[in-house]
Amino acid sequence: MTNIYADPETPALPASDFRLDPKRAALVITDPQIDFLSPEGVTWPIFGPSITENDTVAHIGELLSTAKDVSLTVAVSPHYFYPSDSAWQFGGPLEQYMHAVGMFGRSGPLTLDGFTESGADFLPAFKDQILDGTTVLASPHKIVGCESNDLVLQLRKRGVSQVLLAGMAANLCTEGHLRELLEQGFEVVVVRDATAGPRLPEGDGYLAALINFRFLASAVWDTATAVRALTGR
Repeated sequence: MTNIYADPETPALPASDFRLDPKRAALVITDPQIDFLSPEGVTWPIFGPSITENDTVAHIGELLSTAKDVSLTVAVSPHYFYPSDSAWQFGGPLEQYMHAVGMFGRSGPLTLDGFTESGADFLPAFKDQILDGTTVLASPHKIVGCESNDLVLQLRKRGVSQVLLAGMAANLCTEGHLRELLEQGFEVVVVRDATAGPRLPEGDGYLAALINFRFLASAVWDTATAVRALTGR
């Protein structure tokens, strides 16, 4: 049976010549939150199959552990909605869906009331590493890209010019971050098995993202390749 996610056997585009320099690189993870990555999350019915097939949770965890072991900059770009966001007067299908299911809902920007173990909270498996006091926790992005938060500023202030990109969701926030980071002059490698996408009648979001990753990213790696590049093994 043909693997629709496999790379083309005879690609038309030039092969990547990207070389990772850990001294100026960072791991960026988009939305490592319960509402995406846990069976308890509100989007699991449409993301769960892709997450399970890619072993996304384990691969994100492996990237986090390796990055911490080699003292690589790690940044998380989370997605939060506050009660005041209910005043938005328009939005695309994705925004309407997220608001309808209460995705990433928090009680306010300056309070953590009700946050712990809510859908907006980080996946428990990642919390110790994310909340270790060294991980960059960017301000929330509000649609899919990092144009609306301080991620780019945080990376620039740390001398970062290369990004290993992972997290959720492949064709939404991960791709949105890829596009903006490229426009901002970063080299960006997408870790293909440390993300996942939705499956709806409208299409397979993971497949759509992979196609665009191949066209746009500095390189598309799997987790094993990223780990080897970071550790030199």
